[in-house]
Amino acid sequence: MFTWICPQCGREVPPSYTECPDCTAKGKASASPVAESAQPPANIPPGTEAPPQPPYVPQAPQAAPPYAQPQYAAYPQYPPQGQYPQYPPPQYQPPPPQFQAAPPPQYQAPPAYVPPPARKGLQALPTWLLTAVFTVAFVGVVGGVYTLVGHGGSASASPAATVENPAAKAGAKTSPVQKYVEVSGVRFTEDKKHAIQVKFTVTNHSDADLSGLAGNVTIWARTQKSEEDAVGTFAFKADVPPQNSVEVTAPLVTKLKIYELPDWQNVTTDVQITSPQ
Repeated sequence: MFTWICPQCGREVPPSYTECPDCTAKGKASASPVAESAQPPANIPPGTEAPPQPPYVPQAPQAAPPYAQPQYAAYPQYPPQGQYPQYPPPQYQPPPPQFQAAPPPQYQAPPAYVPPPARKGLQALPTWLLTAVFTVAFVGVVGGVYTLVGHGGSASASPAATVENPAAKAGAKTSPVQKYVEVSGVRFTEDKKHAIQVKFTVTNHSDADLSGLAGNVTIWARTQKSEEDAVGTFAFKADVPPQNSVEVTAPLVTKLKIYELPDWQNVTTDVQITSPQ
C-alpha cells in the first residue's frame, strides 16, 4: 500500500488524505487558544497580559534504528584433517563354552528267554478247538432261553385273549348288540367322599335305538399278564341313540388306590352287554 510522508511531522499518511491529519488537528488546537487569547479579558488590568506563545516548529523525522544482525551459535570445532579421537581398545572376552556331546548309549544284551509253564486242563487244548467248544455251548444256551421264552409268551398271551368279565354272570347268553357297542375314553376320578368314579363314553355303532342298554365292563392294564388281576370292574346303564355316543359315570369296584390306577392311554376294556338280550 502506497503512503506519503508529511514534510512537517514525518508521519506516513494514507493516499486518501491530502493533508496530514495530525498537523491539521494540531493547527486547529493551536489556533483556538490564540484566538481566545487575542481577546483580553475584561477583568485583567492592562499591562498584565500573558506573554505570546512561541511559534510551533515541527520536529524533524527520526531515522529508523540500524538493522541488528542476528547472532548465530558457533559451529562445533572438529579436529584437523588427519587427526582422530583416541578410543580405548576393545577388551577381549573369552569364547562361550563348547557343547559337550553325550556319550553314545551302551548296548545291553536282551534277557535270556524263559519258556512259559506248561498249560493244564482246557488250557492245553488248541485255540481253534476252544473256540468251537464255546460257540456250541453259547448256541445251546441261547436256543434253550428262546424256547422257554417262546412257550411262556404263548401261554401267557392265549388266556389274555379269552379273559371273561368277572362281573358277568356265568353262562350268560351273548347279546346280539354286543358287537355294536364300544366303551372308550376311560378316565378315573374321585368324588367328595374319595370314592373312585370312572367316566367313559358308550358308542352305538348300529342303526337301532338302544334304550335301556346295560352291561358290565372289566378294565385291564395294557401291560397285563395272565397271572395279574384286573384293574377293576363297573356296571352301566344308558340310552344310546343310533349312530351316536353318550358320556356315562359309574362307580369303580377296585382294590387299588387312585394313584395306583394306570393312565388312560394304558387302559383296555372288556365289555359284556347284559341288556338287551
